[in-house]
Amino acid sequence: MHRITLDVTCGVKYPASILHIAPGHMPATVQALRLSPGTALNDQTARPSQNENHLFISAYSTHPTSPLLSVTRRIADSGCNLVDARLTTVGRDVSVAALAAGSWDAVAKLESMIERLGRDESLRIVQYRTGPKPLQSNLIPYMVEVVAADKPGILFQLADFFDKQGITVENLHSSRYKAMQTGAEMFTAQLTIGVPADMHIAALRDDFLEFCDHLNLDAIMDPMKF
Repeated sequence: MHRITLDVTCGVKYPASILHIAPGHMPATVQALRLSPGTALNDQTARPSQNENHLFISAYSTHPTSPLLSVTRRIADSGCNLVDARLTTVGRDVSVAALAAGSWDAVAKLESMIERLGRDESLRIVQYRTGPKPLQSNLIPYMVEVVAADKPGILFQLADFFDKQGITVENLHSSRYKAMQTGAEMFTAQLTIGVPADMHIAALRDDFLEFCDHLNLDAIMDPMKF
C-alpha cells in the first residue's frame, strides 16, 4: 500500500499515519487519493490498455490487385496484432476488412501508416477507431444454406425473416451461378446466424422451412459445427 502525504496546514506535510485515522473512517477525499502501484498523481487520464485500442480498416481495389498484402504488412510493422480479417471478391472488386489491436502508440502509428497508404490511387480505404466485439454467450450459432432459382429480392426476404425473429446475421455469402444441366440462373446463400438460447429451435426451424416453401427455396438450418 502507498503512504499518502497530506498538506494540512501552512505547507507542513504530515504522513497519514501521524493523523491516527482509524481504519474505515478515512474521509472520502483521502480515500480517493489511494493509488494503485505505478499510477502517477499527475496522470489526468490513463491511456487504455492494449486490449482497449482497436482500429477497423476497410480497403478496396480492382482485381487482380489486392489490398491484403499492403494492409497486413502495415499492421505487422506498426506493432499491432490482427484480431479479425475478411477478404472478399465481389464482381471485379477485392475488399479486405481488418480489425487491428495494440497499444495506444501502436494504433496511432498504424493510423498514420494507413492514411499514407490511402494516397495510393489504386486503393480506397476507410479506417476508424472501434472496440472489441461484445461477448454474446446467449447466442447459439446456426448455419443456414439456401438454393433457389434466381429472382429479385430473395436476400432481402431472408434478412427480413431473421430480423423479425430477433435473430442476428453474423456472416453471409451469397452469389449467382448457372445450373449445369439447364443453364438457369440460380441463387445461393450461406449464412451464420445467432439464435438466442431461450428461443424454441424446433418452432423456429418449422417457421423457417414454411417460409422457404412459400418462396420455393431449398434450405437447411443446422447447428454450427466446430
